Amino acid sequence: MLKRTDYLTKRYGLKESWKLSHYERDGGYRQARRVMRMKREDIVEEAKAANLRGRGGAGFPLGVKWGFMPPKSDKPHYLVVNADEGEPGTFKDRTLMELDPHAIIEGCIIGCRGIGANTAYIYVRDELHLAKDRLWGAIAEAKKKGYLGDRPFSVNNHPVEVYVHSGAGAYICGEESALLNSLEGKRGEPRLRPPFPAQAGAFGMPTTVNNIESIASMPTIFALGGDNFSKLSSLHDMRDGGCRLFGVSGHVKTPGVFECAVGLTLRELIYELGGGVAGGELLGVIPGGCSTPILRADEVVDAPGEADPLHRWHGQSVLDVPMGVDTMRGLGTMAGTCCAIVLSDKACPVRAMHNLVRFYRHESCGQCTPCREGNGWLERITSKIVAGEASLDELDRIHEIAGNIMGNTICAFGEGSAMPVLGFLKKFRPEFEAYVRTRGASSPGGLALSETLGLSDS
Repeated sequence: MLKRTDYLTKRYGLKESWKLSHYERDGGYRQARRVMRMKREDIVEEAKAANLRGRGGAGFPLGVKWGFMPPKSDKPHYLVVNADEGEPGTFKDRTLMELDPHAIIEGCIIGCRGIGANTAYIYVRDELHLAKDRLWGAIAEAKKKGYLGDRPFSVNNHPVEVYVHSGAGAYICGEESALLNSLEGKRGEPRLRPPFPAQAGAFGMPTTVNNIESIASMPTIFALGGDNFSKLSSLHDMRDGGCRLFGVSGHVKTPGVFECAVGLTLRELIYELGGGVAGGELLGVIPGGCSTPILRADEVVDAPGEADPLHRWHGQSVLDVPMGVDTMRGLGTMAGTCCAIVLSDKACPVRAMHNLVRFYRHESCGQCTPCREGNGWLERITSKIVAGEASLDELDRIHEIAGNIMGNTICAFGEGSAMPVLGFLKKFRPEFEAYVRTRGASSPGGLALSETLGLSDS
């Protein structure tokens, strides 16, 4: 059942919603003031009780991640907030930065107190100029009121400063260790792990990296209480709690960002919030940003055993499975950022996949040979297919190359580039074979993902 919430978006639509006056009118900074006087271990336990799974795509429990940070020592600790948001099809985080930046600043204060940090860096994709301006404006307002600085809320022993750092527009810098390298002024390449960021992150010091929506949720979590926040979700029993931002784009009538309790279904997202499919009937949906494998509209859940986490939805359409970290994994895809990309049956899955392959080939940092060379090969083969010059054998070659990328790279970029390719080829193999045999004449003609992903379809 669709359950709309308005904890994260209640100020959206207000005139100058990004101003401190609006935020304080709704109780802003009360939780930061309270948390600054709490014990660090109590803050972490409250965060764990919320069962918030990271909103950036990986879905790791935020409270557990905070618990990895070592006790306060002579080493400085850092909070790094990932606002790079370079995933095509994902556009939720910039709404928080542009429309409610003070929720992020308050979340940073709470996060710093929870992990024993005195400094937070918000790493923002450079193209998001309005978002950066709004964040800097919110930081200035908070400092003027005494909420940041040497004695936030008149607490003597825990200074907090927040800074905005511009990224250079590389998709790979959304990966946390590449982000840390970029933050330090180095080339944006992933790091080998261990050590993990909690051991040696920014500037070699203990660091926690959180998605910006995760951090913006902190004031709500501490206002409601962690357990009450978790129970907003219909997947509370699967430790996937709270509310979150959902996005929908592509071939829908009303694309946008919507706040709902975790457990929203794809059917509700597409047909109730997205207004239904534009330009035909539903062919498939990429559930969480373009790196997540596609689901066909006609798929049903195959989970006959009671031990399977999806057993309760056995035999139902995949569109009716609640969107959660573990439920989407059970379907062979990922919840990712929960920003769905919709394809109508007037779209060509071959050309849609070609757009994705071109993007990932361009954005590979080149550090790992399987990713660097594999994505180049994938682009060359898919370009041949689109040009009507490929053979059926080359479809198997695509499967082989993508499979060799999986699990053989330093970071998850390789898998993120290979999974959508494998997903499209598995789910639409007959369409791919028909396209190759007819040299493109079988294509429904062309609503590819170029307009959604911002890529040329030439």
